[in-house]
Amino acid sequence: MSDTLANLEATIAARRAADPSTSYVAKLHAKGVGKIAQKVGEEATETVIAALAGDRRELVGEAADLIFHLLVLLSAKDVSLAEVLAELDRREGVSGIAEKASREAD
Repeated sequence: MSDTLANLEATIAARRAADPSTSYVAKLHAKGVGKIAQKVGEEATETVIAALAGDRRELVGEAADLIFHLLVLLSAKDVSLAEVLAELDRREGVSGIAEKASREAD
């Protein structure tokens, strides 16, 4: 796992219980999973817009925001980044079409 992502995951975990007036992560957690999920959706939309606009710098910034908020959401649901990476490892070498078909069969 990337040191950057591992460090960010640890920082998010440490700040979950902080004072919401001093920590953005704590503030999001205090508002609940619905608000965190909404932020992920907003950041995903902003990432798409930046990609379509062709502004590389803006896309990098929005992608960073999206990854950050996704990690906050995973934390709120007690899902570790290691679990997500293990799922990606499981899918490695599997055709995207075949993988999607296997999920639809469930």
